[in-house]
Amino acid sequence: MSKKNIIFIVNLGEKSRAGRNNPYSYSINSWKNWAEPKGYEVFVLTDRVYEEEYMNANWHKTYALTLLENNDIDYNQVLIVDADTIVHPDCPDFFEESDGKFCAIMNNGCYEWVNRSIKVYGDKLFNDVELKNWQYFNSGFIIVNKKHLEFFEKVHKFYDESGDIFRSIQQEFKVGNDQTPLNYLTKLYDVDVKLLPNCYNLQEMHRKNLLHFPNHSWFSDELHFLDSGWVYHFNGIPNHPERNVGYWMERTYKHLYGDLND
Repeated sequence: MSKKNIIFIVNLGEKSRAGRNNPYSYSINSWKNWAEPKGYEVFVLTDRVYEEEYMNANWHKTYALTLLENNDIDYNQVLIVDADTIVHPDCPDFFEESDGKFCAIMNNGCYEWVNRSIKVYGDKLFNDVELKNWQYFNSGFIIVNKKHLEFFEKVHKFYDESGDIFRSIQQEFKVGNDQTPLNYLTKLYDVDVKLLPNCYNLQEMHRKNLLHFPNHSWFSDELHFLDSGWVYHFNGIPNHPERNVGYWMERTYKHLYGDLND
């Protein structure tokens, strides 16, 4: 029997993210609907590896392979995907496009933020590593396999040794948590990264005029973004009183799959 592929999702409740995990059931169920007919498994991490004061939720995705190994779950490839995504039921099997490499999708959201994050982390932690914004991937959709266990062990060692600097950067400069360090660390440890098409991680859709906001959009079709990709990543969305992250995730899920209890 062949090893199965895994969808790994972090869904932790945190003081600093109160209320944020409520709509994530739509994400988890969309991935179950996509994965289970293919014989794949969805693994949802709900318990912390470290306390929030030491490590926030985003960094926990780097423990995906370790946790699968520790739980004696055999696997072929693992998609580590953020819990603010919805996958289309007709999404092609992206695992077939990985070539056994570390796969991600180029970040195509706010370039100013990316440039600032690259500079801050570069100045504070990665002086000898060159990273350009056109090489920079979004960490909300990553495909890995067993050969990347060693890389993540190095990531954890690096975090243990530099955690105070990581946390001070996050608090002082607001330039993200895991994403930019992971980009630098794949460079530092010579990881062969394959960039997949943007359709598998359609990011920051409000910046691309793909989301309809009342009195701010010239189009009326709320779901026209469904034609622009297969995996919809509701990141960076302004906290609009009527069109927040929860609204878009629920609206998208119900259109594609019906109610959660269906």
